[in-house]
Amino acid sequence: MKRLKQWAKQMKQQLTVLYFAAQHPDMPLMTKLFAVFIVSYALSPIDLIPDFIPVLGILDDLILLPLGIYLCYKMIPEQVLIEAKKQAETEQIDKKHTSFIVVLIVLFWIAILWTVIQYLLPYIIKK
Repeated sequence: MKRLKQWAKQMKQQLTVLYFAAQHPDMPLMTKLFAVFIVSYALSPIDLIPDFIPVLGILDDLILLPLGIYLCYKMIPEQVLIEAKKQAETEQIDKKHTSFIVVLIVLFWIAILWTVIQYLLPYIIKK
């Protein structure tokens, strides 16, 4: 149980680093968007695979999210990552910005829903 708590604390710290890295002016646009997506997805109450599905439900939390964080870390320029880590050690995510993140989460799920309705629903109706 202690290892699980430590892992969760590290994950929270890594997400905080991604949050600050996404705000850095030297961050490449695609990496910035990917970092925002990862942080937003981590904070989203809606999972890609719902938690009530046995085994598969926790895969996104145990595999997909850490994989996304790892890939994003690899994409971030070294100097940006160093500065974001220093900032994450001394600062917390500003509560004013969490409303922005919530808006991003809502927009993300609206886009997913719109895509499903737009592209998949016609195929379902034809059958």
